Amino acid sequence: MREIPLFSNLKRFGYESLQTLKLGIPVIIAQLLEVMMQFVDTVMAGHISSNDLAGLAIATALYHPVFLLMLGILFAVRVIISQLYGAGNSSEITANVIQGLWLSQALALISICILVYPEPVLNLMGYESEVIRVAGEYLRALCWGMPAVYAYIVLRTFNEGLSYTRPNMYISLLGLGINIIGNYTLMFGHFGFPALGAVGAGWSTSLVHWLMFAVLLAYCLKSTLFKSYRNYLSFKKPAWFYLREILRIGIPNGFSLTAEVGMFAMVSLMIGTFGASAMSGHQIAINIASVTFMVPLGLSIAISIRVGRAKGSGNSTDARYIGFAGIFLCIIVMTVTASIFILVPEHIVGFYTYEENVQTLAVQLLYMAAIFQLSDGMQVGALGALRGLKDTRVPFLANVLAYCGIGLPLAYLLGFHFQFGPVGMWVGLIAGLSIAGVMHCWRFQILTRRLLNLPFLEKPADHQITKLAHY
Repeated sequence: MREIPLFSNLKRFGYESLQTLKLGIPVIIAQLLEVMMQFVDTVMAGHISSNDLAGLAIATALYHPVFLLMLGILFAVRVIISQLYGAGNSSEITANVIQGLWLSQALALISICILVYPEPVLNLMGYESEVIRVAGEYLRALCWGMPAVYAYIVLRTFNEGLSYTRPNMYISLLGLGINIIGNYTLMFGHFGFPALGAVGAGWSTSLVHWLMFAVLLAYCLKSTLFKSYRNYLSFKKPAWFYLREILRIGIPNGFSLTAEVGMFAMVSLMIGTFGASAMSGHQIAINIASVTFMVPLGLSIAISIRVGRAKGSGNSTDARYIGFAGIFLCIIVMTVTASIFILVPEHIVGFYTYEENVQTLAVQLLYMAAIFQLSDGMQVGALGALRGLKDTRVPFLANVLAYCGIGLPLAYLLGFHFQFGPVGMWVGLIAGLSIAGVMHCWRFQILTRRLLNLPFLEKPADHQITKLAHY
């Protein structure tokens, strides 16, 4: 009996979505656990003093842009490994991991040089002396863990590039537990240690980074899963041949992340000029949206891995289908979260505050967030698909145009010039995310069509149609 095309397409979409979810759910959980670490630091600092909380917030605001830039660069290792894995090239996988570790230490050194002495900048900004002290000491404590966290990211991308996403989830859970104990010990002064306040959270985070790195390194060196890769393990000096490819993919990717985060940070700063209530309502809504964003972000990583594997094996037909199926899956997931925002916004906001004026604005912004949930899902899913093809330069330019060229100016015009306030500024966020999403999807469409027009890169057509690759 001949299969109905619609049923066949739905069956294929269901299969691909299931494979992406299997790969992506551990990544999503790991992302949420990392957010929980930051949440725990903030809550515990808030129980010490307002100066500790302010110092932690300022230090985090300085740390995140630097960290995200380096994170984006090192994430290039995942894409390279996923394509090499699809091509069955074990020796090159090991070589890229070693070179990635060299690069991670260079990036750690650069990060330390940027962040180790923030006092001159903070003094110029006019913060109180105690807040500056806390922020500076917190960042210096955090610097001790940077070599470990960047090396951990490389080993994490090695595992994820091979489609092993669970180790990072388990180690992140371990890290959260140790972080809570470390904060309790060092921030409040228990078990014979002095009470360091928010600075103790910096030392605790550094300790967690070193322990997480040690555990993942031991796993990579001992697990039978990596036996074939350890056969090629040897000391090698930094090699520009490999580093150039990582940087070619990674630098635009890092700045692409920074452009998106920068738009949200600048909008937050502008909304702060409308007063404490406006800032509080905005912070509540953006925090809720950030948590739900972890779901498509995890799926985006899974999409990039699967597209990379398909591309590496020469199967561009599957790469195209996996990418578009993944983008659609992200939109479906964000449609669910958007529906929740629209149906019960008061209940969600009620967990954060009882102040009526703050609640009113937060609910209005949550309705706006429901709109950009769809745009956010589309843009991050498409960005993951493009990363799987090692395409990061054009997406970076698209992000700069969408976020800095359109989103930010529109937010300013609607918020200040046309006096729509925070709600108008969120229209700018929606516009930036929507334009980025459309451009990234369009770019993926163009690239995959080009690949399909190169038959010598493809497997036989009957193989593509009859066999669902287990990517």
